[in-house]
Amino acid sequence: MKLHSERFPLPIFRRHLIAVAAFALCSGYVQAADPFTVKDIRVEGIQRTEAGTVFSYLPVRVGETFTDEKGATAIKALYATGFFKDVRIEVEGDVLVVFVEERPAIASVEFSGTKEFDKVQLTKALKEIGVGESRIFDKALVDRAEQELKRQYLSRGLYGVLITTTVTPVERNRVSINFAVDEGDVSRIKNINIIGSKAFSEKDLIKMLSLRTPGWFTWYSKADQYSKQKLAGDIETLKSYYQNRGYIEMQVESTQVSISPDKKDIYITININEGEKYTVSDIKLEGEMFGREAELNSLLQLKKGDVYSGEKLTASTKSISERMGNFGYAFANVNANPKIDREKKEVAFTVMIDPGKRVYVRNINISGNTKTRDEVIRRELRQFENSWYDGEKIKMSRDRVDRLDYFTDVTIETPDVPGKTDQVDINLGVTEKPTGNIMLGAGFSSNEKLTLSGGINQTNAFGSGNTIGIDVNTSRLNRTIAVSSTNPYFTDDGISRSYEAFIRTTRPPTVNSGDYRIRTTGGNIKFGVPFSEFDTVFFGAGVERTEVEVYKGLAPSYSDSPEVFQRYVNSIKGLPLPNDFSGYPDGKRSASATGIPLTAAWQRDNRDSALVPTKGRYQRANFEISPGGDSTYFRTTYQHQWFKPLFGGSTTLALNGEVNYGKGLGGKDYPIFKNFYAGGIGSVRGYEGSSIGPKAKSNGDPLGGSSRVIANAELQFPFPGSGTDRTLRWFTFFDAGNVYADGFGGGGMKTSVGIGLSWVSPLGPLKLSFGKALNANTDGPLDQRDRTQAFQFQMGTGF
Repeated sequence: MKLHSERFPLPIFRRHLIAVAAFALCSGYVQAADPFTVKDIRVEGIQRTEAGTVFSYLPVRVGETFTDEKGATAIKALYATGFFKDVRIEVEGDVLVVFVEERPAIASVEFSGTKEFDKVQLTKALKEIGVGESRIFDKALVDRAEQELKRQYLSRGLYGVLITTTVTPVERNRVSINFAVDEGDVSRIKNINIIGSKAFSEKDLIKMLSLRTPGWFTWYSKADQYSKQKLAGDIETLKSYYQNRGYIEMQVESTQVSISPDKKDIYITININEGEKYTVSDIKLEGEMFGREAELNSLLQLKKGDVYSGEKLTASTKSISERMGNFGYAFANVNANPKIDREKKEVAFTVMIDPGKRVYVRNINISGNTKTRDEVIRRELRQFENSWYDGEKIKMSRDRVDRLDYFTDVTIETPDVPGKTDQVDINLGVTEKPTGNIMLGAGFSSNEKLTLSGGINQTNAFGSGNTIGIDVNTSRLNRTIAVSSTNPYFTDDGISRSYEAFIRTTRPPTVNSGDYRIRTTGGNIKFGVPFSEFDTVFFGAGVERTEVEVYKGLAPSYSDSPEVFQRYVNSIKGLPLPNDFSGYPDGKRSASATGIPLTAAWQRDNRDSALVPTKGRYQRANFEISPGGDSTYFRTTYQHQWFKPLFGGSTTLALNGEVNYGKGLGGKDYPIFKNFYAGGIGSVRGYEGSSIGPKAKSNGDPLGGSSRVIANAELQFPFPGSGTDRTLRWFTFFDAGNVYADGFGGGGMKTSVGIGLSWVSPLGPLKLSFGKALNANTDGPLDQRDRTQAFQFQMGTGF
């Protein structure tokens, strides 16, 4: 600090005096100076900083007395801003002059040699820690950025990385920063040793680790690149493996990680002490159990005489804690205290149960539903406000909201109410997804000319929970106009009501097929009555009028209709069925059949999610009968889906089975327009859509049948890099199925295997599969040949 004033005849001495004071500031001592009254304050040297900013840090104002203590405080405060690299205070008469030298600003931050990381992301990350364009240059922050950048490279296994930071001054007191990176080669795990393993082979233990030596797929999984976090996880895996097999005292004593001098090879050594194998001599419950000792004892998975298993013990205490939560004791404390007998190699456990206070739910808060009304979510909840806490009902509430299929994610938290020990709130958060689906298509071919198709289905119309749908298809083969509506809460107690009205026209699938036309007009109404949390029974009635038009002897304008269609028309008209199909003087014949289908169905759904289920079952059984009209028949359907998590929940086993059967009543034939079909996504992949089963003798086109069997098995895996996202998965599958003309005889099951990808994308659901038909018949007569199709996909567009 420098002072200059006419009141002091020795200005040089005064400057030296204040210089000593400035030095003393750094050492904790300030040389005293005579105070004076400030008449003006002037700031010099600022370029970017506002003068008002400097004034705000000065402890003295015009008209106040200036002292060396205040000068020291001002210098300290101005330095602390980080804006300046030099600060001086001088006195000219009664004017206080503040001289500052600003730190340079950062003009640009550049990277060279970076391949492992995106430059845009690096620039953004560094700006968050203060190193970015237009920020004040701070050497300490730049050094910190360099070290953080190096740490990120080390986490990717690039231990040979070299980073050179260059700071170049540019015009207008600015600097340009360049990080020159030499990434070097990726360091890979050369060897993994586990020392001290006796009960299990070292080879088997190494197979359980996520870290690997280089192999066929490690170039993609990067499992051969060392990570401190992965090693910590592998150590826990080893501990769990031993402790689940009786080794309660197993310890990992040390780990050594070394790298070769050329920084290319990494060596990992894990030293373990297995200890002894223990069995359970006794396990008992103590504490407050409210007379439910037998019920709680049944939850113990670890029994007397068992080999000790940490996994079973943890599952036991967790189950007891959750059961206590079902009684309202949300914060029950359940601990297992071991008593080890090392001589007998036995361990006894006393499970202490402290239920704590009984808790009730104060408020249920719903968030994230920007479109869906609160009432649509609340009517699915089974835990109510101002009621005792029930863990099972809370879980059931979450699952029911998830099964609505309106949300990509549903979470529940139960925070304590501040200041209360017996109350919690429930915070239910949802992430909405597009619940509308638009199916649009257009095409042109020599057979069908211009084809337009489309459909709109909104399962949560206007956030009301109601479903409305319109389907339109203008193709030559399948022309459809259908309108439907469903109200899942037609009554307050959950009875649903659905309407549907439609006009459908069907023609043969290929240009080579015998010509025919089926046109159905009708409508129906259906009610669903819930009988339990998972079971619903449906009742419905409808009216349908179907016209079947067949052709014979009109070539080349028309080809003869398939024999089965001609026979059906004759049967409706009550005409004889001669083999030569005489009686077509104009080459065309049609018949209309009226049916009154009545339906009864049952559905059970306890899956954890309707969108991407990982556990639970889905079952449905449907019985449809038309007892009156020209078309009398019945048809039945039973479907069963089963989902089970595997390998800690990362993989899901999904099984599906479906059986369909139909038959005519009163001596009448089963209506051909009610036939079942199979082939393609949704039934048997690897075969062309709807191509499996009976076929026309003339050209091999599929005709469908009155009965069908479908079986599917999938192993669903998380897509690499997607983390816990369940909406993007890949899968392997095995499919089997067939369609039969009458009953279930006339051929075995058609089978296929393959792989596929399913993605609930922002634009809607997408499913792709690549299948191989295992027993397709590609030789022989046309009506016995199978049509295969390896690549298949199914897609919708969301809005």
